[in-house]
Amino acid sequence: MVSTFVARPLVELKQRDKSKVEAILTYGNRLLVGLSTGALRVYRLKEDDYAAGDAGEAGPDREDSPSSSQVPAVELMREIEKFSRRAIEQLAIIKEAHLLLCLSDGYVTTHDLQHENYAFQLQLSKTKGASTFAVTSNVIKDPSTGIPSIVSRLAVGVRRKILLWSWQDTELVASGVEVTLAAAARTLAWADSSKLICGLNSGYVLLEPSTQSVSNLVGPGGVGAAPGQDEARLSGIGAAGMGFMGMGNWMPKPLATTLTDGELLLAKDVNTLFLDKDRRALSKRQIQWTTAPDVIAFSYPYLLALQPPSKGILEVRNPKTLSLLQSIGMPNATKLHVPQPNISLAHAGKGFLVASGRCVWRMTAESYESQIEQLLEQESLDEAISLIEMLEDALLDNKEERLRQVKMQKAEVLFHKRRYRASLDLFTEVSAPPERVISLYPSAVAGELSASIRSNDDAEKPAEADVQGHSAAKDLAKDEPGEKQDDHGTGSTGGAGKKDAESASMASGRDDAAGQGHDGGGSGARISPEAGHSAGDLHGKDLKLAVLELYSFLAENRRKLQLLLEPDGSLRPPIRAANLDQDTDKKKILRTFVADPEQVLDDDLARLLRAAARLVDTTLFRAYMVERPARAGSLFRIPNFCDPDVVQEKLLETGRYEDLVDFLHGKRLHREALELLQRFGQAREADEAPPALRGPKRIVAYLQVLPPDLMDLILELAAWPLAVDPDLGMEVFLADTEIAENLPRERVLDFLNDIDLALAIRYLEHIIYQLNDLTPEFHQRLVRHYLEKLTQPDEVARSAAGSPTMASVKANWKERMLSFLKSSNHYSTGRTFNLLPKDDPHFYEARAVVLSKMGNHKQALEIYVFKLEDQTKAEEYCNQVYMTELARTGTKPASLEKLSEDDAANSIYHTLLSLYLKPPSPHQPHRSAALNILSKHGSRLAASSMLDLIPASLPIEHLESYFHGRLRAGITALNEGRALRGLRYSEHERLRAALLIGDEFQKSNATRNRSVVVSEERVCRVCHKRLGRSVISVFPE
Repeated sequence: MVSTFVARPLVELKQRDKSKVEAILTYGNRLLVGLSTGALRVYRLKEDDYAAGDAGEAGPDREDSPSSSQVPAVELMREIEKFSRRAIEQLAIIKEAHLLLCLSDGYVTTHDLQHENYAFQLQLSKTKGASTFAVTSNVIKDPSTGIPSIVSRLAVGVRRKILLWSWQDTELVASGVEVTLAAAARTLAWADSSKLICGLNSGYVLLEPSTQSVSNLVGPGGVGAAPGQDEARLSGIGAAGMGFMGMGNWMPKPLATTLTDGELLLAKDVNTLFLDKDRRALSKRQIQWTTAPDVIAFSYPYLLALQPPSKGILEVRNPKTLSLLQSIGMPNATKLHVPQPNISLAHAGKGFLVASGRCVWRMTAESYESQIEQLLEQESLDEAISLIEMLEDALLDNKEERLRQVKMQKAEVLFHKRRYRASLDLFTEVSAPPERVISLYPSAVAGELSASIRSNDDAEKPAEADVQGHSAAKDLAKDEPGEKQDDHGTGSTGGAGKKDAESASMASGRDDAAGQGHDGGGSGARISPEAGHSAGDLHGKDLKLAVLELYSFLAENRRKLQLLLEPDGSLRPPIRAANLDQDTDKKKILRTFVADPEQVLDDDLARLLRAAARLVDTTLFRAYMVERPARAGSLFRIPNFCDPDVVQEKLLETGRYEDLVDFLHGKRLHREALELLQRFGQAREADEAPPALRGPKRIVAYLQVLPPDLMDLILELAAWPLAVDPDLGMEVFLADTEIAENLPRERVLDFLNDIDLALAIRYLEHIIYQLNDLTPEFHQRLVRHYLEKLTQPDEVARSAAGSPTMASVKANWKERMLSFLKSSNHYSTGRTFNLLPKDDPHFYEARAVVLSKMGNHKQALEIYVFKLEDQTKAEEYCNQVYMTELARTGTKPASLEKLSEDDAANSIYHTLLSLYLKPPSPHQPHRSAALNILSKHGSRLAASSMLDLIPASLPIEHLESYFHGRLRAGITALNEGRALRGLRYSEHERLRAALLIGDEFQKSNATRNRSVVVSEERVCRVCHKRLGRSVISVFPE
């Protein structure tokens, strides 16, 4: 039980007083008591006169009567003996109209509320035979003007009629409007400002005074129906039905009261029905009343039920859970009066009146904080949650946080009862601190944060739950274990009743509900030793089920942290402690991980958030390893904050080396990953390493993805793959990736040169030929490396090449060097020429190529002709030079005869011919080679300069092929000119015809024969000005 109200006697009639209390009313600091003799006693309430020791007393128990030894809290001001001729049955006021209403002797009378003795004003004659009345006052806006005013309504039940009066502010606007019902109204209750609930013996009707319309309401009838058949529990007799003649007074009185959010409670006998604001039945279970109450009422936030005088009990229930919170013994109590909100501020759960025939009690509410504490002490968590949710924010300090704490306690209870899904869903709903949830799991999931590990160390460190959670986050940021959380989630024992299957997991704590639940539904407020378990008890199937439900909670926390932190751990730009007041959503998310983010500096805030992210991700990893180890790899391939020590230890223990490498790469622990791969790659036996990691292939793949800023590490770890498999190892530098292209090439070259000159040459060829690197230094360095390779001793070159044939090896290197010398234009020809050995026959051709690059064609031809004695290469060289010059100029000379003497003498073929016919001493002329050049390329030589070179002793018949070639070349040039002239003439004629008569293929009028007549009436189509003699423009269209 919970002490919600304390009964304080206000008025007790003396033994010699033969009158009885029949009606009570309070407003302001006045208490009116109507007696059976017709007298009215007026008391003044003295709020400050209670004894100081009485303020903290708990309310009386079920069997106890209120104490009468308290200091009187009222003062009798006067007694109006002749207020009425008969007993006063009911009292009410209309404060705005200054009226006191009294029901006595079957009439409703009005009295002056401002008069000292409440002077009689008027007897409402139409109310003869009245049995009850109801009053309401509400602020209503005028529909036409929108001006608010206070509208008060009075409804009086007179047999089968309802009489209605209305006041607007202080003015009577409607008087004695009659509405006829099917039966006499036994109870009246205002549902709202415009709807009146009338309780009949046969049911309930809804009356709308504005339209005077009456509609049937289903009402409590037979015994409660099955779920989903709420209307079946209502009376089968309609509003038009009639009770058995003479039995009306024996039938249970229909009761009605309004609740919060426009809900309405109808009660008849022990049956109840809840209606929503649209007057539709709600799917709520019935209130478990053992006997029908005499009076029901609502005093915020509780539902009140006064049992018959023979029992003398006032029941206080939660209107949401319908649980019995308190039973207060009220001997012979028959009256219950709850002031209207517009009359007294006592409506907000602060007090109401209960009266018997001899005594009037004032029910004073205990503080809501103390009520919640009592519920928590009894572990009635559902009731505490329901109470907090019903209360307004102003009635509790930090209501939102208090509700969050209680829900987290409930979630812990659910967890210990093995209801993991419900528990984790509730933790997620309230944004519980991750450390509080994780600590519920054993060390296999929670690590050092597990409650099973910390129970001995932290048993004497109690603290508030949220302070524990957030202090643990701070400790994690310092790599220290967190604080232990409170004891509400550890499964403490105690007896409590069970609730119905539709209720939440924790019982309300009421005594009369014991044994009403069942195993498949709700559960008690406390946990028995058999039902609960600690974090260390989780194992096997239970552990896997708990871990499965943990995934969603951790995923939600990861999502929140991603809104606050960048992948590198820094705060996102909008997240600053100074900006939290403007961003309430971010502030709410921050409170999940930091207790008071406004008081934390940005650096500390980032540190705390990183600690929380580290805890969440590390726990997620541990959870994967417990239930789904194969999914751990997916966590490492995205940005994460997992603890490297924990991950490495666990993955090495389970042999998941591939996942470990992925994790180390994601955490940028590249050295550890590469050393691990190298250790496995160098393993000689299968037992020492998995097959996928043996050899250099995996470490090469890892090195290929490292950025250039880790060049020192790349070069250090690339040495082993290059030594084992040079072709595979070179993929680190030759891969077709952006990373490989951006590596510092100078450092790579120096590194490869120290290992093997051939590898350096291969890398230079790659960056020059594939990457089109035009750096002169690299081109010159490649030339130098070629020369070094060609000048190596034979045994060194053979060892490096691995080939038994030295000639083929040197020929390969020589061919590669010559190809590079011919294709590249970015090395230094002077330096290269000086590097080439002068008297080594292997470098004659190379020297010729370099001389060619320098423009010394004659010296190059001398090498081909006299040193190499290769006439074919000499001719090919001339052809290459000629075609290069032709490509540079773009046209052939129109006539070689028009060349100047100097140009003719400088012709490449002329140079070669002069070397053949007039060689320098001591070389002999090569007439056959010269005649071969004349026969093939004579047309490319000027005749005058060529004939000067022909010796006089040469027979003319040897020049036959030359003359045939010259004639063919001349005739060909002539024919080409004629053909070109004809083509140009044809194109000229086509264009001329198109201008004169148009093109038949182009349907256009753009011809010179088109005429345009400009008259005085012709105007411009754009500006509409007359053209006249102004400048005229005619467009083709």
